[in-house]
Amino acid sequence: METIFTRIIKGEIPCYKIAEDERFFAFLDINPLVQGHTLVVPKKHSAYIFDMEDQELADMMVFAKKVAKAIEKTVPCLRIGVAVIGLEVPHTHIHLVPLNEENDLNFRKQRPQISKEEMQKIAERISAAYSNI
Repeated sequence: METIFTRIIKGEIPCYKIAEDERFFAFLDINPLVQGHTLVVPKKHSAYIFDMEDQELADMMVFAKKVAKAIEKTVPCLRIGVAVIGLEVPHTHIHLVPLNEENDLNFRKQRPQISKEEMQKIAERISAAYSNI
């Protein structure tokens, strides 16, 4: 199934890429809850996270952990929150959200306005930290 995420993975739609390997892809959410809000997706389409094979799901979480550690090194936060909602785009994805308070993981709150230039800088910093983990 073709989704906006498969088009991002293929390079048909630009994104603020953080990292990728042969099976997974991470990029900044363009409508972030906070600075550094990142999405981790499998390159192989899966509409629902709990339909993934056990090993693939485990490997995706290990990839997400490395991305989360890179976010922690570059975005001031107390922790990285994890959310899987999966209703907005029918392609498995994990939200990694830098947290300084509980409300940072509230998907109904007003979103910050972050310029394209700042998004690019954030992506570059997280990507560089990822490369050093």
